[in-house]
Amino acid sequence: MKEEYSRTAMLLGEEAVEKLTKSRVIIFGLGGVGSYTAEALARVGIGALTLVDGDTVSLSNINRQLYALHSTVGRFKTEVARERIEDINPLCQVDIITDFVKPESVSSFFSGQYDFCIDAVDDTAAKTAIALKCNEMNIPLIASMGTGAKLSGEFFKITDIGKTEYCPLCRTMRKKYRDAGIKNVTVLYSPEMPEKPKFIPETEDPKRLPPSSISFIPSQAGLRIAEYTVKQLILK
Repeated sequence: MKEEYSRTAMLLGEEAVEKLTKSRVIIFGLGGVGSYTAEALARVGIGALTLVDGDTVSLSNINRQLYALHSTVGRFKTEVARERIEDINPLCQVDIITDFVKPESVSSFFSGQYDFCIDAVDDTAAKTAIALKCNEMNIPLIASMGTGAKLSGEFFKITDIGKTEYCPLCRTMRKKYRDAGIKNVTVLYSPEMPEKPKFIPETEDPKRLPPSSISFIPSQAGLRIAEYTVKQLILK
């Protein structure tokens, strides 16, 4: 047992750690949620990660995204993620796809069979396409719902999309999944009512404000998703 994983093996057992080292996981989106999920999976010893994101790091990401530093502004998130993960877990095979997730291109991102898929993107059409592909390939999926404008991580739940309430994105995705013939999608969501903006930056259009955010909410969501993923993988 490698020393890096000895404490994890004490908790999960050697057989479980061995399963994780043989697991392949694909993550769509490396923002506030996906970046923390990828980090946690790398540290637990996942054998192969495919990371999909077309965006670059910006200053506005620094308040909540793991890969966002002043030294990484302007760089592709996928490239920053790969460097960091390879330093954490040199045995992890890290494949990056530096491209935005569009419904028409989702199928091309699934090269080979994955043991688990994590959807941490915002675009509703892309989320639907990811779920459709996972259904087609029989790949277990968890989808992150909205974490913007939230202030209390205690409300996060992992459940079926049909059992969600009060979340605007969940409401939208329930309809989209249903219209696409998709059933029983596992999601992480919060029923917490969104906080209203208390400040409007001069650089933003008041009529098209991005969601407010804070460091400790998307990170908690990402770690909860990593926890769920690990538990599902070791139970297979």
